[in-house]
Amino acid sequence: MPLAEIGANGLPYAIPIHPNLVHLTLGLFIVAIGFDIVGVLFPLEKPVFKFLAIPATRTNLFDVGWYNMVAAAIVTFFTVAAGFYEILLADPPAEVTSPWGLGATSTMLWHGVGGVALLALMVAMTVWRGFQRYVWRQEKPRQVQWSYILAGLGIFALMFLHGTLGAHLAADFGVHISADRLLRSGVDANAIINQLGQ
Repeated sequence: MPLAEIGANGLPYAIPIHPNLVHLTLGLFIVAIGFDIVGVLFPLEKPVFKFLAIPATRTNLFDVGWYNMVAAAIVTFFTVAAGFYEILLADPPAEVTSPWGLGATSTMLWHGVGGVALLALMVAMTVWRGFQRYVWRQEKPRQVQWSYILAGLGIFALMFLHGTLGAHLAADFGVHISADRLLRSGVDANAIINQLGQ
């Protein structure tokens, strides 16, 4: 693709897709596990819901957990695909290292491997959640196992580590950050901002 078609962020479109999908994936997964936790603890929280006049039922809480988990698994395929596409177009500085002591290539590699691993874990969690919902615990009031909740919390920790690598790519290496690329190329970013404002 000719350089003229690549924007200041190093991509052929104005706004990077991967970071936006990442936050959608995170939100869906966190809400899924969060509502399942609330559903598991429902007997303890029922008086609070009643006091606050919130018409909540345990089944509805588990429904929110299930549908958000399915959506998270689906969206994550697109998140990882967009991440790999955008990583192929990345042109980070070679002389910079992250706070973890990694270079740009190592950070991108670990972030890519981590993305695929998280995708596999989310799909596995969705399958596990589906078996709990429709087979193993269909007739039980508590629809999810404690081990499932603990696994979800473990994935939260992995997401934090993985997200930190992604933050390093943006903050430390300037991957697909328009202002960073303009500054590295010697362009006066203020002049561009003034032109856009007129």
